[in-house]
Amino acid sequence: MGISTNINEKANLIWAIADKLTGVYKPHEYGEVILPLTVIRRFDCVLADTKEAVLNKNERLGKITIKDVFLCKESGYSFYNTSKFDFQKLLSDPDGIEDNFRAYLNGFSENVRNIIEKFSFDNQITRLAEKNLLYIVIQEFVKPQADLHPNKISNLEMGYIFEEIIRRFSEAHNEDAGQHYTPREVIELMVNILFYNDSELLTEDIAKTIFDPACGTGGMLSVAEDYLKKFNKNAELIAFGQEINDQTYAICKADMLIKGASADNIKNGNTLSDDKFKGDKFDYILSNPPFGREWKNDRKAVQSEAKLGFAGRFGAGLPAVGDGQMLFLQTAVSKMKPQGSRIAIIHNGSPLFTGDAGSGPSEIRKYIIENDLLEAIVALPNDIFYNTGIATYIWVLSNKKPSFRKGKVQLINANKLYEKRRKSLGNKRNDIPKHYIDEITKLYGEFKESKISKIFDNEDFGFSKIVVERPKKSEKGEVELKKGKPVADTKLRDTENVPLKEDIQEYFKREVLPFASDAWIDEKKTKTGYQIPFTRYFYKYIPPKPSDEIMAEIMDIELDLEGVLEEIFND
Repeated sequence: MGISTNINEKANLIWAIADKLTGVYKPHEYGEVILPLTVIRRFDCVLADTKEAVLNKNERLGKITIKDVFLCKESGYSFYNTSKFDFQKLLSDPDGIEDNFRAYLNGFSENVRNIIEKFSFDNQITRLAEKNLLYIVIQEFVKPQADLHPNKISNLEMGYIFEEIIRRFSEAHNEDAGQHYTPREVIELMVNILFYNDSELLTEDIAKTIFDPACGTGGMLSVAEDYLKKFNKNAELIAFGQEINDQTYAICKADMLIKGASADNIKNGNTLSDDKFKGDKFDYILSNPPFGREWKNDRKAVQSEAKLGFAGRFGAGLPAVGDGQMLFLQTAVSKMKPQGSRIAIIHNGSPLFTGDAGSGPSEIRKYIIENDLLEAIVALPNDIFYNTGIATYIWVLSNKKPSFRKGKVQLINANKLYEKRRKSLGNKRNDIPKHYIDEITKLYGEFKESKISKIFDNEDFGFSKIVVERPKKSEKGEVELKKGKPVADTKLRDTENVPLKEDIQEYFKREVLPFASDAWIDEKKTKTGYQIPFTRYFYKYIPPKPSDEIMAEIMDIELDLEGVLEEIFND
């Protein structure tokens, strides 16, 4: 699984161009040149076949202002370039390389120029030209090994190449590469589950929408579309996404343009504080939002929206300011269509259990579970992401559960379903091979219990947090009273979590009164909480070895050591 050899080789060749920058640029700056030039070169190759036709049409149209429709028709895409230059022709005038290159970039249609602007590339052009590197670098991009023509590199493969270059750039920059890059096998598993049993999408001539609120370079959207086309060429998946990072947004938008999709559906901005799709609903939502990332800078906007209740996205509650992933979860839920939508979203372990009853995270879980939105959670193997080795989970949500799933949640522990990589990529030491993707998908689809699949009632995750009071006593040992009732001693106050399926009074009689006969419950303080202690459900107790077995092993080791020492000293 993972990046194919062909894609990896192409990424290697492109990244090797950075060697020409050594001395003028530091390694962590290479991407500022390589990324935009890779995008521009891709546009250059895509437009190569119709370049002459576009130039001829542009000349015939003369100075008329509305040319876009005609030139796009001629180019075969929703963009074009009217400059007489392309990468190859730029090499014919070494002395004029800077002016000619700028003229070439200005020849692109406005939508492409807007993408290039997001790379803040203009300063790099000046810097490259001053150091006599601009010609050298463009020359490298014209070599056969850097040919990015669609006949050689498909759109999906190009997406892989972009992400691999970003990963290397992020590593050199000591940045979090994982914020841009989700392993393809993880996306394939998510898409398998997301589209499972959607007979309309997989068999009919139909159009549906898909949204990623943290879309990066658009990898999830691309894989979803590619997956669908394998099953049903007549179905259309209309992609929407929002991305905060300018460079990755630019790559995602470029990818959409080249594929002929509506690039206007990809928005640049901070999803948490500036929702570019306010009020919009989608058939599918999938995402790998950043986790463990604080939202302190977005606090004012988020809290303001939270005050709107469910008229905004954050009506269920707010997580701790140190981790915004549950804000993305609520964003996804808010984008569900009333007639039915499905969500697959990746989280770390924190949203499963963080926060006590009444806290923001618990209230968010409560809303999702009590509204019967949670279908399943899949525990992924460790060490499959590039930026982290910690436990990660796919949450699957739906507001159109089939009848057999209603009131139920399936937990799948796929933690051991992986293969070791021959070579690590950052923290990624493991892959999920196709046969395990199929196995996990089957476990989800069959909805049966097994060693690694367990099914629970929604209420199994809920509990009532009760406050247990004890009376304050005077120095003489007498219970202090106020208005005829015992005064609570705050120092003796305790709490108990009572499972929702248990009667609180029965629990209290059994678990509390035998040890504190004067205790009572302050019912005004009872709160309902929800937690999903995933690992506890799959925990297997392994008894320690018997002491005589351990002793025998120690004796064997000592005998081995004696033999080794005897050999050393006899020599």
